[in-house]
Amino acid sequence: MYLHLGQDSVIREKTLIGIFDLDNTTSSKITREFLNKAQREGRAVSVSDDLPRAFALTEEDGRSTVYLTLLSSQTLFKRAADGEWI
Repeated sequence: MYLHLGQDSVIREKTLIGIFDLDNTTSSKITREFLNKAQREGRAVSVSDDLPRAFALTEEDGRSTVYLTLLSSQTLFKRAADGEWI
């Protein structure tokens, strides 16, 4: 199953670690450092050119990836909880 993150981006259900709201999580220095490191290492994927509202963290084959999305964390949670996996 796949979760649609917006635009043409989807992630596999079994790789999803968590969905996070950027407004709440970026107040933490540790989270900001984590996101900056992911971007420097090429592990951050921007789903949209607009300002992101949330990010999804995935891990596959021991490699983590951060997907920055315009969709809110609430929308992504609702899609996942309601079984709106494609």
